[in-house]
Amino acid sequence: MHDLLPILVFLGAFALAFGIRYLSNREKMAMIERGIDPGIARSRPSAPMPFLSLKFGLLLVGLGIGLLLALFISMQARIEDEQATAVYFGCLAIFGGIGLIISYMIERKWLDNHPEK
Repeated sequence: MHDLLPILVFLGAFALAFGIRYLSNREKMAMIERGIDPGIARSRPSAPMPFLSLKFGLLLVGLGIGLLLALFISMQARIEDEQATAVYFGCLAIFGGIGLIISYMIERKWLDNHPEK
């Protein structure tokens, strides 16, 4: 059973991606049949692309800081491997979230100062 696990995970991920794509296509086709514009060609207003780079950059910086802090904590406290895993995941989640919150605050401040965009 343990030998089949990677294969089953891969097949499950593929089936999930295929199913989402298939159902999205069926939904758009049903909208076209009813005469509704599915919005394929319509451009959506979105935040400028530098915000996307900022968001990913701050997320990665937060994850890196979280990894380093988790490493220092596990080395200083001499935590066992099972407990160190929880420390690593906790620090990654906390500092990754802090990076995304900082990104949100920067975006909101910029959009408040530039309402015409």
